[in-house]
Amino acid sequence: MANSISETKNKRRKLVDIRHDNLQQIMSVAEQLFAQRGYSGTTISAIAQSANLPKANVLYYFKSKEALYKAVLEHMLVVWMKHMDEMTSDQHPRDALRNYIVQKIKQSKDSPNGSKIFAAEILHGAPFLREQLETQLKQQFESTCQVFRDWIAKQWMDPISPEHLLFLLWSSTQAYADFSLQSSVLMDKSKLDDSDYEAGIELITRLVLKGCGISQI
Repeated sequence: MANSISETKNKRRKLVDIRHDNLQQIMSVAEQLFAQRGYSGTTISAIAQSANLPKANVLYYFKSKEALYKAVLEHMLVVWMKHMDEMTSDQHPRDALRNYIVQKIKQSKDSPNGSKIFAAEILHGAPFLREQLETQLKQQFESTCQVFRDWIAKQWMDPISPEHLLFLLWSSTQAYADFSLQSSVLMDKSKLDDSDYEAGIELITRLVLKGCGISQI
C-alpha cells in the first residue's frame, strides 16, 4: 500500500515537472518567434515545431495564438512591475535607482525578445495589452511616482517630474534590447558584450543621479 501511494506521488510530481517544462519551452519559443516575425507572422504550428511538441500540446496549454501572445506580454509586464515595486520610500534613491537600472538592463540583456514584443505591441496601439496598461501598469506607475515624490519630500532628490523620470529610465534601459542591433553595428561588434552593458549601467546611473541632484556618496 505504501509503495502504491509513493508511486502515485512520484507520477504526480513527474506530471507537474513535465507541465512546467512544456510551459517554459512554449513560452520561450513563442517569445522568440513573436519577436522575429510579429504577431501576424507567427503561427501555433511554427511554435509547436520549434518547441518540438505536437500542436495539440501547445493548444492544451494555450487555447489560441492570441492567448499565448497575451501570456508572453503579461509575463514581461509582471517582471517589469516587480522591479518597479521593489523601489520603496524608505530606500535612498541613490541605491534604489541604481538597483532598478541594473535590473532593467540585465533584463534587456537576458530577455531582449520580450522587450521587443512589448515595444511592437505599443507601437501598434496596444490592441492586446491596453486593459493591462490602463489598470495594472497604471496602478504600479502611480505607486512608483509616489515613491519618487516621497524622496523629494525628504529632500533626498531635487523636485523633478516623477512621471518623466520613469519614462527616461524605461527608454534608456530598454534601448539595450530594442535597438541592440543598431548599437552593435555602430560599435563594429557582432553583438553587445558584458562590458557594454556595464558601461551603460554606470553612465545611466551617473546621469540619473546627477540629474536628480542625488548624492552618489
